[in-house]
Amino acid sequence: MNSLLITNGYLVTLDEAKRFIPNGSVYIENNHIIEVGDSSAINRTADHCIDARGSVVMPGLINAHHHLYSTFARGFTPPGAAPRNFEEILSKLWWKLDAALDAEDVYYSALLALMDAARAGCTTIIDHHASPACADGSLDQLEKAFKALGLSGCLCYEVSDRNREGEGIEENERWIRKCQQSQDGQMAALFGLHALMTLGTGTLQRCAETGHALDCGFHVHAAEDRADARLTKERYGRQIMQRFQDFEIPGEKTIFVHGTYFEPDEMDLLHSTGSMLVNNPESNMNNGLKVSPILEFMKHGVTVGVGTDGMSGHMISQARAMYLHQRTQQRDPGIAFAEACRILLENNRNIANRLFREPRGALAAGHLADLMIPEYVPFTPLDADTFYGHLLFGLGFAPVRTTIARGRVIMDEGRFLNLDEEAIRARCVQRAERLWSRIH
Repeated sequence: MNSLLITNGYLVTLDEAKRFIPNGSVYIENNHIIEVGDSSAINRTADHCIDARGSVVMPGLINAHHHLYSTFARGFTPPGAAPRNFEEILSKLWWKLDAALDAEDVYYSALLALMDAARAGCTTIIDHHASPACADGSLDQLEKAFKALGLSGCLCYEVSDRNREGEGIEENERWIRKCQQSQDGQMAALFGLHALMTLGTGTLQRCAETGHALDCGFHVHAAEDRADARLTKERYGRQIMQRFQDFEIPGEKTIFVHGTYFEPDEMDLLHSTGSMLVNNPESNMNNGLKVSPILEFMKHGVTVGVGTDGMSGHMISQARAMYLHQRTQQRDPGIAFAEACRILLENNRNIANRLFREPRGALAAGHLADLMIPEYVPFTPLDADTFYGHLLFGLGFAPVRTTIARGRVIMDEGRFLNLDEEAIRARCVQRAERLWSRIH
């Protein structure tokens, strides 16, 4: 048994009682939290101790939608004329980049992105992967990166007909079976789909049959751009959610990403099927897309989460962008602030807890020991009434000192304990240069 005691922390528990404990301690054994409370009430000895030095201690953050493979796009300008719309962004940038990835690129792009996520206090990532030149076994490369660092991941492969009909179905099935047979709760699986705009009827039918046979949820982009809704209507005479419902894709373990062009009845269908919707505000802004109607989704009872869509690993900045996005679009300074914080801290937790075996997202006995300790000692009152202000205007700008994932200290005093970060970053520079040279 390995044990860890964190002392002298300002605990933001996010537990059912929403406790804030100014001089608190957390005692951990192996992967799980055993005891949380005032330091004076916890009399434990441990193999290792961390003095939080009065800083906030809170649960590790959760990213509900990422594209780890996109890491090496940073700074890259695709050849030819600049994209003029969303369809050209896909064809000129992302589909060229993912097609050029090899297995080592997949591993290093994931590892570097995971390190950046850990630096921002993120400990669980739900990823959506594509690498057509090395699809088979590609999710094992991602798993290798997660294992090297220690974060938890829910993975899938993006099935699409854009290169080969049904490409990725076998990789999804293989990965799902592997996770179902594993006793290790670190990795989980969904069945990945790109979007209806790149999925023919035959492929969608095969995906549905395979996913249902494996009792697995789906992870799919939907209505990110008007083109997806338009093409679905032209080809099949159906709304996007109607088309997915024809194949029984919606459900309590299914994530729909974006949903920007969903109609009210589609929102009702999301709610009635218990499906989840993940918004990615920075990505939407970067692509010049419509502001997602997240407040309307919430009024319809939809579980709304937030992700980065490959933009970064920094989750607090996504919640900040989310509420600012809504206020700017609606010209209303009184909306979306608390909703954005709850989406990040509560809804993302609920989404992860549907997909993983081990509960997470709170400093509570029995929860997975995922924690972050930022360099943040509050200088104004911090309690249930003020915490959201600290989150979006303070914690989001504070460097994370310590990240603990699955009970293991993976970063302390800003340094990774079991990885050679300098060597990894140097290797990534080499891989990125070679990757860029293959894109024409």
